Amino acid sequence: MSATVIRSLWWSVRTDGDAPFDTAHLKVYYPATVTGDDAERLTGVFAPDATAAPYPVVLFLSGVNVGQDSYRRFASAIAESGFVVVTFDRVADLFGGQRGLTPGVDLAAARPDAYGTRPTCPTISAILDALAELNETEPLRGALDLTRIALGGHSAGGTVVLQSARFFPHVRAVFAWGAHTLVATMLGWDPGTVLPAQVECPVLLGVGTNDGVIRGSADRYGEGEDRPDPVERTFTEALPDGEHLLAVVPGANHFGIADADPTAARAFLDGESTTDALARFAHLTTLFLRAHLRESATARDELAAFDDGMLIKRR
Repeated sequence: MSATVIRSLWWSVRTDGDAPFDTAHLKVYYPATVTGDDAERLTGVFAPDATAAPYPVVLFLSGVNVGQDSYRRFASAIAESGFVVVTFDRVADLFGGQRGLTPGVDLAAARPDAYGTRPTCPTISAILDALAELNETEPLRGALDLTRIALGGHSAGGTVVLQSARFFPHVRAVFAWGAHTLVATMLGWDPGTVLPAQVECPVLLGVGTNDGVIRGSADRYGEGEDRPDPVERTFTEALPDGEHLLAVVPGANHFGIADADPTAARAFLDGESTTDALARFAHLTTLFLRAHLRESATARDELAAFDDGMLIKRR
């Protein structure tokens, strides 16, 4: 008897920038069927489970210098609920001449004279084009529903998603952990400016009460560490009217949904984690995605009653 498991495959796409810093390497997680045949044994390639295909697609953007495999458990948990989940690594320009892992940011698009006219993350468009190609290629031929897309992200990845989503017409939901739309003063904005999110769909924001990275970055925005929470400000000030959720997780930190790499990124700034935020926020995210991408009435009911020890705000 066949069984459904989560498998993944790799893909690549050229993005903006100069070679060799112009390539994103994708990891695509999908529900697969295990048959035990010789092709699986010899290649390690599994066919997608056709039961619920085509699957809505979730494109997830990493934080700066956070490798995509840091999100493997989170991505797999979402895929288990009937989604194709895409993560990627892209080494490119950061700030001040540095290079590292980045979702890709068009800094000019985030300046006062341009914000809101185009996405701040050109990589999104390139990856969606690549997924259309992948959907015409074995083994995932026809398995992706590119008319039902969610954009998600962590930290800077979540920020550019919030700044870019409305420019992609098939995006039906957005979610982010440890992300906000406060903008750096170096781009020409006044201290403490919250930019309006570029979204036209439901948004789920998540944050932990022990987020040391957001706290330790306050001076970028011309503020002190005792400022109001930027994620909550984004929820109340930056989002248009809609079916939005804010989940505040007691005891969780900035890397609560990731397996942090102590040799990279800024996990050294983070607060202590005293809870399993990954499993809890993954559960909430899957309900949110099932409600808005699969239009599940059951998921909507569960979402309305969701608690799990989080502080949930709705608007």
